[in-house]
Amino acid sequence: MMLKKLLFLIALISFSANAQVVINELDSDTPSTDDKEFIELKSTTPNFSLTGYVLVFFNGTGSQATLSYYAIDLDGLTTDANGIVSIGDLLVSPVPSKILPDNIFQNGPDGVGLYLGNATDFPAGTAATTTNLINALVYDTSDADATALMTALNVTSQIDENANAAQTTQSIQRKNDGTYETKAPTPGANNDGTGVIFNGITISVPASQVTEGNTINITFTTQTPVTSNLNFTFTLNSGSINNPDFTGNTSVLIPTGSSTFTTTITFVDDVLDEGDEVAIVKFGTLPSGYNRLNDQVQFRVIDNDFTVSPWGTPLNPTYGIVAPTTPAGYYNSLEGKSGAVLKQAIQDIIANPAVVHAHNYGDIETILKACDQNPLNSNQVWLMYVEQPRSKLDLQETGVNTGKWNREHIYPQSRGGFTDGTSPDADGINNWLPTSANDIMAGHGDAHHIRAEDGPENSIRNNKDYGEYMGPVGTQGSWRGDVARALFYMACRYNGLSVVNGNPANTTVGQIGDLALLLQWNHTDPRDDFEMNRNNYIYTWQVNRNPFIDYPLLADYVFGPNVGQPWFASLANSEFDTTKVVVYPNPAKDNIVIAGIANEGKIEIYSALGQKVFEQNFTGESNVHLDLASGVYMAKITADAKVVTKKLVID
Repeated sequence: MMLKKLLFLIALISFSANAQVVINELDSDTPSTDDKEFIELKSTTPNFSLTGYVLVFFNGTGSQATLSYYAIDLDGLTTDANGIVSIGDLLVSPVPSKILPDNIFQNGPDGVGLYLGNATDFPAGTAATTTNLINALVYDTSDADATALMTALNVTSQIDENANAAQTTQSIQRKNDGTYETKAPTPGANNDGTGVIFNGITISVPASQVTEGNTINITFTTQTPVTSNLNFTFTLNSGSINNPDFTGNTSVLIPTGSSTFTTTITFVDDVLDEGDEVAIVKFGTLPSGYNRLNDQVQFRVIDNDFTVSPWGTPLNPTYGIVAPTTPAGYYNSLEGKSGAVLKQAIQDIIANPAVVHAHNYGDIETILKACDQNPLNSNQVWLMYVEQPRSKLDLQETGVNTGKWNREHIYPQSRGGFTDGTSPDADGINNWLPTSANDIMAGHGDAHHIRAEDGPENSIRNNKDYGEYMGPVGTQGSWRGDVARALFYMACRYNGLSVVNGNPANTTVGQIGDLALLLQWNHTDPRDDFEMNRNNYIYTWQVNRNPFIDYPLLADYVFGPNVGQPWFASLANSEFDTTKVVVYPNPAKDNIVIAGIANEGKIEIYSALGQKVFEQNFTGESNVHLDLASGVYMAKITADAKVVTKKLVID
């Protein structure tokens, strides 16, 4: 009997200790991109260790109802002088003790449980239970009650974060009587405003970037003047930035009565092209009584040792500088073929299972950083639709795509039927799988139709047909021929994919349009050195080429007006030496001169939408009068059965 009483007393003491921690506040839905979400715990006594505790998040509805989707170990965390500890996104202020990725918490109806245990006890899909449960909260944002989850967690009421019709600006907060209310978030503080008031410290930098060889000031500011000397350190290390990359004082001293300290950091101007890097200003350990109002403040260190390629960007294209690296005899099997036989012969080359390599989506990041590199700055990629460069550092890695670039599938994943068909984990050029024309999933990681693109613009394009999508406002159309040739490649490379006239429904798998428009774009935006360079580079990975870049006129024999006619490579030699044919002035107003042609010729001018807006015959060097609106056009000049295309700007 005495043993039973002792065991009961031990269990009671254990339960009493565990029960002094509760879920104190939850903000699951914040404005814009959910980058200020947090959950806050509170212990009855201050400085309480949370080692041995775990937070588990559960789905409330659907097929996953009552099953876990995320778990967070709390080992090593300790509540503060108010018994508070918060876990959440980096942009929460004061900064949480444990940082989570953005947009982790679902908006509801869902739930969270505080348990004794470890995250490994709750893999995704674990059923909600009351075993070892310390406290639980089931919440929503104007949703019906998740009754099954409430029962599983022994919760009698579900709390609505939208109770005041302000779910994105308010949080769920526990009151002293154990009930909940919704009001403006109070992270890192008692919900009723009582308790210890911390002196918050803010990091600020005056600029978002600094170039090697230059200095930047970093300032630390407290909310109120300090009552005794405040000393702490900070770091700038970020993995790529380390101590040899800069000089300056990384120790902070805010003297009594003051509230600021500024230090000047100088970045070393080396001779290495390391690419642009990110410096991260991060607090060291702060004395008691202070907290971080922000942390891990980033700014960019611009490498001034970038290289410039001899060819131009798609907006200022060059021609004939980059030679194709096509192996001898690569296209010999196409000679004299026509129609379906010609298309099959192309596929036999570019989908040859004995030769072609299939790489995964993770490798595409590496490939694009090389083949879509901005010719004017080796530390940037060129973004296709928006026609501008962006730092290679700005690859989208979270749900936030503003200011980021990502990987745009020209043949959309959903339309191609290869959504998420390959691994997101890069494994390098020497790791590949054999492939074939029937290997449709390889299209998910086929670099010939994937380009670097601005994140928001990629979202706008979504899975639209071309013709339905014409690019952003103000586009000069420097990407349109590239898009056409990529789609022609895909329609030959993979069985089941086609390019069709018109605009089929965006849910149609295996079809994309508009063929007639794409054939125009193939002519009005001719292949340039940028496109040839990426064709050459992708060949080093995939061991196949895009034949419509090597021979743009081939598209007319497979998809266009010359279908049924035999193809010969000699037909592709229809471009003048661009050094001999000149159109000037450029930009022009209402007159241009065509020089470099001695015989009869014809000039056709196309708008950025691919519409012919002007046509005139001429003989020899000629002055041509124009009456065109300001904008960017393509001038197609034909003479002696040869063609040259020039970009023309009308002011």
